[in-house]
Amino acid sequence: MNIEPAIRIHPADDVAIACRQLLPGTVLDSLGVTVASLVPPGHKLALRDMPAGQPVRRYNQVIGHASAPIAAGQHVHTHNLRFAAFERASEVGADARPVALAGSPATFDGIVRADGRVATRNYVGVLTSVNCSATVARAIADHFRRDIHPQALAAFPNVDGVVALTHSAGCATDAEGEPLKVLRRTLGGYARHANFAAVLIVGLGCETNQIQGLIAQEALAEGTRLIAFNIQDSGGTARTVARGIQAVESLLEEANAVKRQSVPASHLVVGLQCGGSDGYSGISANPALGAAVDRLVAHGGTAILSETPEIYGGEHLLIRRAVSQAVADKLMARIRWWEDYTARNRMQMDNNPSAGNKAGGLTTILEKSLGAIAKSGTTPLVDVIEYAEPVHARGVVYMDTPGYDPVSATGQVAGGANLICFTTGRGSAYGCAPSPSLKLSTNTALWQRQQEDIDLDCGPIVDRLATVDEIGERIFRLMLETASGRATKSEQHGYGQNEFVPWQLGAVM
Repeated sequence: MNIEPAIRIHPADDVAIACRQLLPGTVLDSLGVTVASLVPPGHKLALRDMPAGQPVRRYNQVIGHASAPIAAGQHVHTHNLRFAAFERASEVGADARPVALAGSPATFDGIVRADGRVATRNYVGVLTSVNCSATVARAIADHFRRDIHPQALAAFPNVDGVVALTHSAGCATDAEGEPLKVLRRTLGGYARHANFAAVLIVGLGCETNQIQGLIAQEALAEGTRLIAFNIQDSGGTARTVARGIQAVESLLEEANAVKRQSVPASHLVVGLQCGGSDGYSGISANPALGAAVDRLVAHGGTAILSETPEIYGGEHLLIRRAVSQAVADKLMARIRWWEDYTARNRMQMDNNPSAGNKAGGLTTILEKSLGAIAKSGTTPLVDVIEYAEPVHARGVVYMDTPGYDPVSATGQVAGGANLICFTTGRGSAYGCAPSPSLKLSTNTALWQRQQEDIDLDCGPIVDRLATVDEIGERIFRLMLETASGRATKSEQHGYGQNEFVPWQLGAVM
């Protein structure tokens, strides 16, 4: 197989990305440059001489400034490229073009709930109001684990499982403050999620996050789909576990009484994630996922882009896609909030990329953000919402979340995502019950090394064996198959319960 040694993404770029390790003295005729120093796979190669202080471009966008003189053929990375603030002017809506709707609607086999919402999975959930009830919640769910008690759900083949989603918060916080409101919003989103046939909420009894306060804030209703109680009122651990098991057993027959039916792809709400990114992310998996998102939106579906620290520096591209000034203003308000938030905590927005990202070839947050935004495709940005808020708009929606994948995806699922698509270049082993998570590798070496965790390889794009559009079509079809019930690699391994991580804001007292 003849793999191109390096890829220049845009004719105006100052760097190319190495497709394999480049040794000094290697002549790259197609790029008109001779390699001057060792360049690892996924890392950047200078295509021209650049003096210190000069902006360096990739994707035809500034990814940083030279911190020292760079000669053509040299490795470009943290030793000679740095983050620097600069003006990123943008015209609101300049790229917000009308979406051409698909003529023949795509479909998947979903589960239609009584209220018309469509599920991709069918779980019973055990949620907790506070960390103090986590052990009890897990004991209740473990009683129904098929790998431990094969007969527990034998009579309920249409139930995907009983899962406990626990967390470390719920007390020692301001009873009227934002941290508790955000936690309750997150728990409320899960309690209402279409992928849960029913939910049990277990508390301790004396916590700040009182169950009735959660129910009131989120306008939940106790009944056949939601049962709630606490340990103190139930008489302790063993009695609460027994009560919980009995409660779940009472829910299983109705939860099992479902069948899949063909529904339009417009019922898909897909959360977009990237983790363990590398220099190939913005070349292969992210733009290919973007091509799949364009297809999804053309079929009336919704995609949620998130991770505000990982779009920082590229927000001007999203503003150009905003459908209105109001949407653009909401996005910029969240950017300003993060600048203040990081300053208050003595951090900087360029604390990202992570060590693994840098080892994979990403140097600055600007470079990482430009590649991350590619996941959202090219259609208009129709709304901007806060963490764990319900998604109502159709099309590409931005949800403000941290860049930490479990926290970000938890917010997306709380907002209604019934599928997650997760690109990775370094390797990820992630799942997020009750919504299935698809893993997409940016390079074939990762696919070959960690195939048991990866659902689809986007590496053929780097190797010039497939186009972005071709892989985008494969991703879109895999979305539909997964939404129809096909198990993802993370589901096969049992991921999903430990990855529930609500965003914790504010002081713990």
